[in-house]
Amino acid sequence: MSTVLINDTTLRDGEQSPGVAFRASEKIAIAEALFDAGITAMEVGTPAMGEEERTRIQLVRRHLPAAILMTWCRMSGDEIRQSAELGMDWVDISLPTSEKLRQYKLREALPVLLERLANLIVLSRSLGMKVCVGCEDASRSSDNDLRLVAEAAREAGAQRLRFADTLGVLDPFTTAARISALRSVWPSEIEMHAHDDLGLATANTLAAVQAGATSVNTTVLGLGERAGNAALETVALGLSRCLGQDCGVDFRLLPALCQQVATAAQRTIDVQRPLVGDQVFTHESGVHVAALLRDRESYQAIDPALVGREYRLVLGKHSGRQAVDGVFSKMGYTLDTLQIDLLLAAIRRFAESWKRIPQDYELIALYDQLCGESASTLRI
Repeated sequence: MSTVLINDTTLRDGEQSPGVAFRASEKIAIAEALFDAGITAMEVGTPAMGEEERTRIQLVRRHLPAAILMTWCRMSGDEIRQSAELGMDWVDISLPTSEKLRQYKLREALPVLLERLANLIVLSRSLGMKVCVGCEDASRSSDNDLRLVAEAAREAGAQRLRFADTLGVLDPFTTAARISALRSVWPSEIEMHAHDDLGLATANTLAAVQAGATSVNTTVLGLGERAGNAALETVALGLSRCLGQDCGVDFRLLPALCQQVATAAQRTIDVQRPLVGDQVFTHESGVHVAALLRDRESYQAIDPALVGREYRLVLGKHSGRQAVDGVFSKMGYTLDTLQIDLLLAAIRRFAESWKRIPQDYELIALYDQLCGESASTLRI
């Protein structure tokens, strides 16, 4: 496998989700959990937020001396100096590259901005940090403007360009074309930063890697502004399964990591969330279950053991006779044909009435009601 770097930004861009605010202890714990799961590079905060935020960034640094840490900075010498004082390995200098943002956010021409950028890159390097130039709104920037940024960044000594789809407007095909164009004028590292406004952040991230990106930004559970960012869990699996890229992630630790972040963010994890949702390895459909009972790979391409989980067969409205027999057999019951039919009808009524699948104790109650000794006597 070739390798790609995941530079996770849960602690910076992820925390920018409306209403999400990590305590200092939570920020440190999440950083440690990310590192334990194999995420060695992280964007951990924004010095401009103030002294309290800078203290938390410094605490993450102290707790993770071996991690590769980055801060996000505006085009500000003071913020860059603060990043160096906090012990950062990298600084991301954000440069609005689209004409719209230059006009309405900074009101400065590109040549003026590039001159300032060059000076800030030199400053960052003199302070011992590596430099990522964050091309904000790159997806709405022209290839020519990005070429000018790349030339200025290379001459000043930057090591990485971040291609930010800030508004999440790209599709995978356009992403590949844009990254390929950038790769033709920039020989060093390219980082993809995708937002999920069209539901394509993971797909766009994979397309960027296929086209030459060497690192990617992710957030746990896809946290982030608006529709969020590319999710760590789906990007990591996609890199491995679809592109053969080793990103160093220990998938067994992802469910606990996602739950930890969800708790800190006061968010719920959807039951069908890829990899970590409660029902993603759960099967009810009679046709599927019948095949799964013969071969587990028939209707499940991802082995749940990858993330430390197991298959689960449940009974509901769409279950079949083989599923009823198989589930009750696992609970220690041997059913005859009549019992299977009685239980199947009752389970379907239960699912329609309660809008959920019955739990094991409820299945046992149905068995006792319909198939127990007294029930048998009543049927006779």
